[in-house]
This record gives sequence, structure tokens and C-alpha cells, in this order.
Amino acid sequence: MDDHRAIENLLYRYAECLDDGDLEAVAALFHKGQIVSSAMPGAAVGEAGVLAMYQASTRLYPETGTPCTQHVVSNPIIELADSGLTAIGRSRFTVMQAVPGMALQPIITGRYRDAFGKDNGEWFFTEREMIPELLGDLSQHLLFSENKLQS
Repeated sequence: MDDHRAIENLLYRYAECLDDGDLEAVAALFHKGQIVSSAMPGAAVGEAGVLAMYQASTRLYPETGTPCTQHVVSNPIIELADSGLTAIGRSRFTVMQAVPGMALQPIITGRYRDAFGKDNGEWFFTEREMIPELLGDLSQHLLFSENKLQS
């Protein structure tokens, strides 16, 4: 598999793990990385930090063990650097949610700005910046006030 496709798969794996409610698997994608966002006071660093961030922010429904979401990652633009050992990327995200009492709807859209590293032939996140842009009803998804996303 070429490097561009491997990085795209990493982007999609993140969405798949999050929608499956597998927060440990999401965190493992950042074992050498961090997540930053205007919604957080600092970075969520490494596997433990990312896991703690998602456990504190993402509502999981007992019936499914998931957040009842579908993250759609689109428009990935990937630029390799450093002789193919690092890369940067940009993509868009749209999150759909449907829960009892709330019809299927988009709840948030935005952009990701990512940095990647490669070690022993495997790509990993070194940094993800989450940039929320359009906000819908996040009350059934987040465990904190959506006002934090608007700052």
C-alpha cells in the first residue's frame, strides 16, 4: 500500500473507532501524538491523554456502547515530506447522529489539520488539530457544554 493510501486509512480508522465507541483504539492512534482544539485548554497528549479527553467529552449510549454517530471524513489532502517519513494533511469532517427522540441529523462539521510520522513502515498521528466550524445540536453527543466549541 502506498503512503498516501496508508495515511487515508489512518484518517478513516479514527472515524471508525470513534463511531464504534472504541475510545481505547482511538487513543492508541495517538500513542506518539496529541490532539489540540480551541475547545480544550491544552493538548491531549499521548494515548492516556487522548483517552481521558474522549472519556470526558463523548457520550456513549449503554444500548449500543457507541455515541450513535457516523463520522464522515472527506477531501483528504496529504503532503509527504522528509523523505517519506513525515507528512501533513488536511481534511473535512461531518458528524451525523441519531438517538431516540432525535432524528438523524448533522451535528457538527469542521476541519482536521494533521501531522503524521512513520516508524517501521507504520504511519501514526503526531498531531491533530480539530477545528469545529458549523455546529448543530450537540446536546446528545457531548458531555460538556457546546459553548466551549464556539470560543
